[in-house]
Amino acid sequence: MNDKLNSEILNKLEIFFNITPDLFCIAGYDGYFKRINPAVSALLEYNEEELFNTPINEFVHPEDKELTAKARKELTKKNPLLNFENRYVTKSGEIVWLSWTSMFLEKEELIFAIAKDITYKKKLEKERNLLLSNLTSINKELENLTYRTTHDLRSPVNNFLSIFNLIDLTKIEDEENLELLDLLKSSSENLKKTLDNYIDLLSKRSSSENEIEVIRFDFTLDKIMESIHSLIKSSNTKIEFDFSEAEEITFNKDYLESVFLNLITNSIRYAQPGIPPHIVIKSSKIKNNVQLTVKDNGLGFDMKKVKDKIFGLNQKFHSHEDSKGIGLYLIHNQITKLNGTIDVESEVNVGTKFTINFKG
Repeated sequence: MNDKLNSEILNKLEIFFNITPDLFCIAGYDGYFKRINPAVSALLEYNEEELFNTPINEFVHPEDKELTAKARKELTKKNPLLNFENRYVTKSGEIVWLSWTSMFLEKEELIFAIAKDITYKKKLEKERNLLLSNLTSINKELENLTYRTTHDLRSPVNNFLSIFNLIDLTKIEDEENLELLDLLKSSSENLKKTLDNYIDLLSKRSSSENEIEVIRFDFTLDKIMESIHSLIKSSNTKIEFDFSEAEEITFNKDYLESVFLNLITNSIRYAQPGIPPHIVIKSSKIKNNVQLTVKDNGLGFDMKKVKDKIFGLNQKFHSHEDSKGIGLYLIHNQITKLNGTIDVESEVNVGTKFTINFKG
């Protein structure tokens, strides 16, 4: 009975080995494949004979050969290989990205490995990074243009004021002209003041973006709740928070305010019809880092459809007229800019949970 049961289990494992879309491989310490599942041949476009008779490293992208060899060497030193990423080149010359998890059997000198094809994910990352790079460049150019324009306008305004100071008003008898000159001088002074303030604001903004300080979660949340008090009241929103495990964080003050503001207003904006928004905010200590969770009972997202688009620019997942597709993109960049991470879990008509990990 046990032999029959074992045989059935082995048959099912064999079926699983053959039909899984992931790449299952058994390799020897000599650097050759000993066994592979059909997914390996399908992806790399080589038949089994070609794969078995060619050193594995020959399929690796030339730029990743050295890194892969080092990783394989570490694996043979009894160190499991987890989520190791490298590139392979298919028979037709296409580059594919693989994420490997590998274990070893020292006595048999065999390596068991599973790989996932992450080419699509890498393509999205590349496109996103390119977009962010372009947006950063454009934003910097616009900021420089604004700064230059503002700075350059000060010269003619100062010239206006200098001319006014040279005018001898005692020689002008017409009251109407005197009144107009006084009005022009006053307007020029106001324009100069505005330009000066604008340059100060640009300079302050540029420096404050890189400022980090110790900030209390409760103080920041209180400030945001006060600023949107009417919205919270009119929507019957209930906000619960618990910062007892981690009361403060070293972060940028403006960024943290933006995180609270965008996540809370989104929860209110995308509430389920007839159900008052309920938002739960909690901080906790995870090793040396601080974690913040913001959970609501709103409309939620279909994560299978949203996938990696959730933090994209101009991405809209609901039909609200005031949805701009900017809020989540903004806070994602603010958090990642300071080496933090933000993840999302969501279910349609159940709610959404954002988990933010701040670097300690």
